[in-house]
Amino acid sequence: MRFMKQSLLLLLVLMTIAPLTTGCWNRRELNELAIQLGTSIDKIGGQYRVAVQVVIPGEVSARASSSGFSPVTLYHATASTVFEAFRKLTETSSRKIYSAHIRVLVLGESLAKDGISEVLDMFSRNPEARTDFYLMVARNTSAMQVLKTLTSLEKIPAENLFYALDTSAKTWAPTTTVTIEKLIEQLVTEGRSPVLTGVKMIGNTQRGEELSNVQEIDPAAQTRFIGLGVFRRDKLVGWLNEEQSKGYNYISNNVKSTAGHMKCPNGGIIGMETLRNYTKTQADIVNGKPIITLKVKNVSSITDVECQIDLKKPETIAALEHESELKIEGIMKAAVEHAKQTYGFDIFGFGHELYESHPRVWEKEKETWNEQFKQLEVKYEVEVKIHKIGTTNDSFLNYVKE
Repeated sequence: MRFMKQSLLLLLVLMTIAPLTTGCWNRRELNELAIQLGTSIDKIGGQYRVAVQVVIPGEVSARASSSGFSPVTLYHATASTVFEAFRKLTETSSRKIYSAHIRVLVLGESLAKDGISEVLDMFSRNPEARTDFYLMVARNTSAMQVLKTLTSLEKIPAENLFYALDTSAKTWAPTTTVTIEKLIEQLVTEGRSPVLTGVKMIGNTQRGEELSNVQEIDPAAQTRFIGLGVFRRDKLVGWLNEEQSKGYNYISNNVKSTAGHMKCPNGGIIGMETLRNYTKTQADIVNGKPIITLKVKNVSSITDVECQIDLKKPETIAALEHESELKIEGIMKAAVEHAKQTYGFDIFGFGHELYESHPRVWEKEKETWNEQFKQLEVKYEVEVKIHKIGTTNDSFLNYVKE
């Protein structure tokens, strides 16, 4: 009986205390924080310059009318370590920088060439920051300058960079999205080297910082994604051009949709759109040597016809499919040859496929894999099916009168 009374008393005490201990114990009020959406890091000498793009809530609120002020502000600081530079931002920011909503991290080209491991380590340790933001390398400009450029469609430049890269990667093959988790995975995975999309400034960079840049039909300054940056371990060593970047993405199964064209038999061109694409990389051992086979299945459609051609004939479609197969194969082959001759190391993850398929062989070959990569035999099996030719079977160009 005494035990029951003690239990009831304990239960009563717990029920009394419970309401007092609920809620968000680590709650932070919005008016105490500066919401960071974009970050840039440049290497200047031996120090790091960190810049953060912070949103001004009143300027982006749906119920607030335009006041003529910038929707974001930029804080920057320079220090010996990235973390110190972040803390040093409080010298100018009246609020603590809150990184839970970061959308993009722009890395300066000089920083990327020196190595990005230290930067990634700091971000990966931060429990507050999200992990789905995109990373990119500023090309021929500072990373901070990229964050300064105001844009029209999206009020917040960091949001514009995020959505522009996301859309481009889904519809235009030369670009790709990389999150911090994916980048770290590529850095620590055997037989694989990472790549990051490059971003550069076009136009008048100084005008890009002014509100007038978003008040014109043709902005004076814009950001543009261009090429993939090739890394050896954590250091940037070079760039792929547009065609080579497209080849890399075909090989890496990153192509979701893209556009291109082919030459018609009798002159002119015909436009093509990739609707779906799947690439499988297969590693085999033949006569004691590793061989990589790239198997591509592609579904495309005809978008526009700028030549005299009869699309009603099955043999015409078959010929276009064959021509498209050769073109995709050529794009991939050019990317592989460029990597072999220019960089001399595996940027496609062929070594990782060998490790997955033949781990014992990989253990023997991994120490000399880069040398073997230069001589590696790569086979290409491309299958293209044209499922759509538009709303008409024939082009009116065939009937235009002289």
